[in-house]
Parts: sequence; structure tokens; C-alpha cells
Amino acid sequence: MNMISICIISFFMLLMISVILFLLSLNFLILDFTVFIEWELLSLNSNSIVMSMLLDWMSLMFMSFVLFISSMVIFYSNQYMEGDLNINRFILLVLMFVFSMMLLIISPNLISILLGWDGLGLVSYCLVIYYQNVKSYNAGMLTVLMNRVGDVMLLIAISWMLNYGSWNYIFYMDFMKMDFYMQIIGLLVLVAAMTKSAQIPFSSWLPAAMAAPTPVSALVHSSTLVTAGVYLLIRFNMILNENLCLFLLLISTLTMFMAGLGANFEFDLKKIIALSTLSQLGLMMSILSMGNYKLAFFHLLTHALFKALLFMCAGAIIHNLKDTQDIRFMGNLMVHMPLTCICMNISNLALCGMPFLAGFYSKDLILEVVSMDFVNIFIFLLFFISTGLTVCYSFRLCYYSITGDFNFYSLHSLNDEGWIMLKSMLLMLMFVIFSGSMLMWLIFPTPVMICLPLELKMLALFVSLIGAWLGYEMAKFSLSWVSNSLKFYSYSYFFGIMWFMPNISTFSMNYVPLVLSFNFYKSFDQGWNEYFGGQGMYKSLKNNSLLIQFLQNNNMKIYLILIILWVIILFLILLV
Repeated sequence: MNMISICIISFFMLLMISVILFLLSLNFLILDFTVFIEWELLSLNSNSIVMSMLLDWMSLMFMSFVLFISSMVIFYSNQYMEGDLNINRFILLVLMFVFSMMLLIISPNLISILLGWDGLGLVSYCLVIYYQNVKSYNAGMLTVLMNRVGDVMLLIAISWMLNYGSWNYIFYMDFMKMDFYMQIIGLLVLVAAMTKSAQIPFSSWLPAAMAAPTPVSALVHSSTLVTAGVYLLIRFNMILNENLCLFLLLISTLTMFMAGLGANFEFDLKKIIALSTLSQLGLMMSILSMGNYKLAFFHLLTHALFKALLFMCAGAIIHNLKDTQDIRFMGNLMVHMPLTCICMNISNLALCGMPFLAGFYSKDLILEVVSMDFVNIFIFLLFFISTGLTVCYSFRLCYYSITGDFNFYSLHSLNDEGWIMLKSMLLMLMFVIFSGSMLMWLIFPTPVMICLPLELKMLALFVSLIGAWLGYEMAKFSLSWVSNSLKFYSYSYFFGIMWFMPNISTFSMNYVPLVLSFNFYKSFDQGWNEYFGGQGMYKSLKNNSLLIQFLQNNNMKIYLILIILWVIILFLILLV
């Protein structure tokens, strides 16, 4: 009873607040209204500690989306985490996570941003190691240590802002653009955002964080942790100068391409979806670096919805298949779990940019803006190839799991009877279908002319169709091409392991310090240091004390022997 009550109460509370915030954001958007609140927490002599909050249409809308998704995830967890003895702890951790995100969203101040930012990092660590095994611990350490890099960057930015009299960066935006020294803050914030949003070279933690329970993945990898970096850059979009923007554009498009390529070589259901998140983050960052922060925000919201639904469907499938995550052991799920598969298919199509679903409105618009912008052929090709790869891995996933052959370990009963999970998924489905056009009308009320030749206009569709065909061809590799594909094992290993990034960020970082420490340990702790230090002193003291003890225990005998010796010496002297 207690389990249900905490889940249901959290669900209703979050849903209610989400609806209120959404209506408020509409009001603020129509009136073009912003509220800046300064709440004095403590006043001591002439010092006052002030908590500042920035409420505009963007922060309110993002908060309402985060709260809506988290309410659905908590409702979904009610059944997914059934039988877990620590479900209350789990729900409270999720609520702490959401609270940290709220703090980050409404902060116009670097100190309170750091509080939210660190809260996200800490709670995400607790959630990643929720299932306590070696893999989870390793993934948790990788996640938290990589995010620490971003935290340190924010700390340095905070210390640098001491030059300017206040930590409320929002007051300095125009000044930051002109001042050379303020560009340092731009660079620090950019690196912080890159670590949180897992851009190259910080990408390896995102697939590793899949060790968390699936409801957590649905929340973390759709609307909270990974989008925090994008949101921070949207807030700081004024201060990114041309060089920083070019650097970010290159990194983010490469991330998008690398993640899209890697997902085509992956067989873990959750990791494929995680890599697709990484690809979409690259898309958001790249369009942000071109100066279209509203477009990035639009894609951030639509992506949050369909990605959360995709993770929920994956969770339902894993739950039903008795914790099997390998897509090679799935197949023909359409017959056994039709409702889950419908949700999964629609969210997959939204991810691919199927016309008139949520992803189409943001993704197609981004590609058309890129086509109109002054970008070189390398970036242009990366954008469109990455789009094709997105469709490719999505269709490959569909062919492996939803259609295809029946490949289960055993013939256990499969059904769609997880009604609590299905209710939350079907409610999300409505939003995945309708939110794209709704947000389009809200965020871009004034129409913008997009003037492209027919070839470029149709290029996105053409690339998507080629990607779908390639995904179909790649799904055939499962049986007939296995022996043949071994010839290309080294290539598939290179692409599948994200260009050796996990190796670089784990083994290479650890190898030299571990070898050095081992050598120091052997030569110092177990070598000279031991001989002349603790062990040596212990040995000499022990030997001396044994000698003294021997003397004390046998003192009568020793005295008698000494007397006899003394007498003999005396006799010898007298005789001489």
C-alpha cells in the first residue's frame, strides 16, 4: 500500500504542477513577459544571500515538459519496479533528480546553476548504481567522473566571475559579447555543456549509464541530465563568439555522425536508444552553434517526448522478455505485444522524422535551415548522412525486434498485460503525435520563408528512404551474413565501440597511474621503505625485546653462570 501511495501521490502532484506551468508558459509567451524573482534567504550585517529565479516562457515550458515526463515515468515505475524492496528510495531519488533539474532551469545565477548541476550529477550516480553489481559500479564511476570535469569548469567560471561584481550572468550578457576576458567564461561554459551533453571526447559515459533501471533511462536520457548542457548553452547563447561556435559545430556534427554509425553496430536494445540520444544531442548542439537557439529548444522538447516513449517501450519489452536486452533474441513481437509495438513504431518514426509526427517538425526544419545556411560541404554532408543513419538504425531495430524471426531463449508467455505501463505509454503517445505541430505554432508564431530548390527540399526525404533500405539490408546480417561479416570484424569493432572512446576514457586514463602506483608499491612499500621503515623497525625491536625477555626470564641461571665465569677468571688471574 505504501509503495502505491508514494508513486500515485508523486504522479498526481507532478502532473498537476506540469499542467499549471504549461498554461503559465503560454500566458508568458503570448504577453512576451518575463519575471525575475530575488528572494533574500539570509541577511547578515551588510551581506545578503539572495536566491534569484528567472521565469520566462522558455524555462516554464521546459519545466512543464520535464515534470510531465517524470510523472509518466513514476507512474510507469509503479509496475516496472514491482517487487523491488527499495521502491520508495527509488521514487525519492527520481524526485530529487527532478528537483535538481528544476533548480538548474530557473537559475539566472551561476551558483544556483552549480547546485542543480551537481545535484544532477550526484543523483544520477546513485541511480546508475541502483542495481548493485560490478558493471553498474563501473558505469556509475565513469558517469560521475566525466561529469565532474563539467562541474570543475563551472567552478572556474564562478571564480572568474568574481571580477565582475555578481554571479547573475544574465546581467552581463551584452557586456560578455564584447569583452575578451568574458569569452573565457564562454569557453568554460561550453566545455561544461559538452561534458553533460556527452559530446566528443566525453561521449563514452552516455551508453555506459544504461546500467540504470529503464524508467531512469527514460527520464535521464530524454529531458533531464543530458539536455542540461544544451539548455545551459541556450541560456548562454549570447556569449558564444564565432570561434567557439565553429568549434562547437564541428564537435557536435562529428558526435552526431559517430553516434549514428555506432548505433548500427550495437545489439543492446537500450544502448541503441542511448546512442540515438547522443546523435540527437549532436543535432541540437550543431543548430545551436549556428545561432538558432529557438530551433534547438524546439527539438529539445519534441525529442524529450518521443525518446521517453521509446525508452518506456524498450522497458516494457525487456520486462516481458525476462530481462533480455539483446535484440538478436527478440523477433516477431508484433504478434505478442501489439500495443507496445505500436507505441515503439510511432516513436521510432518520430525519431526518423516521419512527416507530421513530433520529430518531423523540428528535424526537417533544422535540416532546411542548414541547407539555407552558409556551411561548408563537410558539415552539410555530415548532417544529411547522420539523418540517414538515424533512419537506418531505427529500421534495423524494428526489423530485428518487431518483425523478423522468433528468436527467444524459451517459449514463455508474452503479453501486453502491463496495464499501468501501457496507460503511461499511450498518454505519451498522444503527445508524440500532436506536440510537434502544437509547439511549432507556439514557438514560431511568425512565419519564416524557406526558399530551397526542389533537390534540396527533397534531400532529407531521399536520405531517409535510403537509410530505411540500408536498415532493412543490415537486418539480414543476423543469420546468413554472420560468417561473411567476420572478415570486417576490426571495422565493426572500431565503429561499434564509438571510435575507441570508452577505451581512451577508461583504460588510457587508468593505465599509466595504475602501473606507476604498482611500481611505487613494489619498490617503496614492499621494498626499501619496508626494510628500513615499519617492518625493519618492528623486526629489530622484536629481536631486542626477545633478548631482554630471555635475560629477564632466566636471570638466576645467568647470574650463577656469570659468577662461575667471574670465579674462573679470578683463578686464572691468581695463577698467572
